[in-house]
Amino acid sequence: MNAGLIEKYLEYVRVERRLAARTVELYAIHLKTLAEKADAAGVALDKVQTAHVRRWMAQLHSAGRESRGIALVLSCWRSFYRWLGNEGRVVANPVQDVHAPKADRPLPKALAVDDAVRLAELHDDEADPWTEVRDRAIVELLYGCGVRVSELVGLDARASTTARGWIDLDAAEANVLGKGSKRRIVPVGSKAVEALAAWLAVRDDCPALEGARVHDPAGAAALFIGRNGTRFSAHSVWKQLRRRSLRAGLATPVHPHMLRHSFASHVLQSSSDLRAVQELLGHANISTTQVYTRLDFQHLARAYDAAHPRAHAREDDTPGARASRRRDKDGQA
Repeated sequence: MNAGLIEKYLEYVRVERRLAARTVELYAIHLKTLAEKADAAGVALDKVQTAHVRRWMAQLHSAGRESRGIALVLSCWRSFYRWLGNEGRVVANPVQDVHAPKADRPLPKALAVDDAVRLAELHDDEADPWTEVRDRAIVELLYGCGVRVSELVGLDARASTTARGWIDLDAAEANVLGKGSKRRIVPVGSKAVEALAAWLAVRDDCPALEGARVHDPAGAAALFIGRNGTRFSAHSVWKQLRRRSLRAGLATPVHPHMLRHSFASHVLQSSSDLRAVQELLGHANISTTQVYTRLDFQHLARAYDAAHPRAHAREDDTPGARASRRRDKDGQA
């Protein structure tokens, strides 16, 4: 009976729903697993209860199936029982309120301090001088202030009633418009101030700027502009930053949010002031900022592994093994 129900359902999704062949194939695999577990429990598919599904989900998790994989299996089972309900074979969907274990939140990728400094201090002699000055200022602002790329490209060269954000070099501050249209003021470090002053000294040398002021005054008012004299886009920042990181010899291409993560991680490592980092990043909830404490702990753990005389108490207790156990422990917490 179990096999017959599954075959009818697969025919339904193949013919009536017209799902892709690969999707139907995966459905067949997931439903075979369901049938095997139902047979082992001595229960027909149309008699399965929520308790059965929860137990089988726990078995998949114990066997090492990742949360995302379990979620896909449950989605298939849920759809199968929805079809059985439409066919009048079950009264309630036993999978409806069953959800996969929450996946571990991935750690943000941050640069090591030396790599971040190397990127910020890069002098690319092969680049166009005007572009080089602009791109150095962009890196210094992203890493030195931790602003989002959307906040960065929204900055204007001068304060005005229409500006989304602007830089005040005299006060060494950036006034930015963040998520939810919330404004905040972040300090601009001395290196970023120097880089921005150098950029503003040459910014108006763009030949297309005068024409842009007529046709796109809002774009021409931007702090960072392209060769066409209008506002530099977030996509352009991504491209230039990737190229610049490769020129700096970094192992991984850098994107703007990686510099934001690096800013937060490095400030937290030095100050241990989570609340200050929250304010600087413009996070509404401190729980969003707390992910950086895990990065900070990894930094401390590596220092311990490298320096403490008791860090290698057992020959088979390598730093990698200890790091793996820490990750496992974080996942179980």
